[in-house]
Amino acid sequence: MVSTRGPAGRTVIVTGGASGIGLAIGARLARLGARVVLADIDGEAARLRAGELNGSSGGDVVAGRQLDVGDEAGFRSLVDEVIERDGRLDMLFNNAGISLGGPTHELTAAHWDRVIDVNLRGVVNGVLAAYPMMVEQGRGHIVNTASAAGLVAPPFVAAYAAAKHAVVGLSLALRPEAALHGVRVTVLCPGSVETPILDRAPPPDLPATSSKPVTAREYLAVVRQKPAPVDDVARRALKAIEQNRALVVVPAGAKPLWYLHRLSPRLTQRVTSIVARRVDRRLVAPRN
Repeated sequence: MVSTRGPAGRTVIVTGGASGIGLAIGARLARLGARVVLADIDGEAARLRAGELNGSSGGDVVAGRQLDVGDEAGFRSLVDEVIERDGRLDMLFNNAGISLGGPTHELTAAHWDRVIDVNLRGVVNGVLAAYPMMVEQGRGHIVNTASAAGLVAPPFVAAYAAAKHAVVGLSLALRPEAALHGVRVTVLCPGSVETPILDRAPPPDLPATSSKPVTAREYLAVVRQKPAPVDDVARRALKAIEQNRALVVVPAGAKPLWYLHRLSPRLTQRVTSIVARRVDRRLVAPRN
């Protein structure tokens, strides 16, 4: 992590920590001896997961906290709480995210705002809260979760892809600057992973679109992508983060299209055009 000693004794905040990749990362770090705060907009779920992890380990190293990553003041308050308790913050995983797609011409400003507020503004708020403190202490590691969609943009998730591309850009721009102060920055770009987000419907408070909602799992089935086990993804991701990689793409199945895009963006466009027609024919058009 931030040193060759590994995560034992380190203090870590993981946003989106009540489920999915965040929970898997937090659980693994706790097993390796880190003190972990699972922060989630669902505070009750975060506290429940923390209690379960403490119960299975027989320790008291995991705490659950409620956090809306779109709330800058709330994010700062959580970081201040951890520093007051432990005297430092060694790692911040800006992992909270929302998946929201559909025909772009049907998305409203409210849809775009929600995706940007959580997937981009949430990361920015984490950086604002933790990075200056890490610069002051001369060490730390910020890990921002983007997506494979932040490297190669798939169709029908324009807002999501835009926000995730921004997270990649933010992370890669900050990394060399942060290194001047002893702070590390990594961007994590997961492909399809078996998490609850695959089956979630759009938030009910957002305007309804004329097309019926399509879940991420349905989308992946059409493009023939099988989600990888979340624990395996967390293990591989943490190994790469320990090595201070700038950009981590997991699982391995997410890499070929990324490699192709780096080699020939024109070929990638052909692939995504085929995907667009397939998704429109099998998912979007039949639901209109």
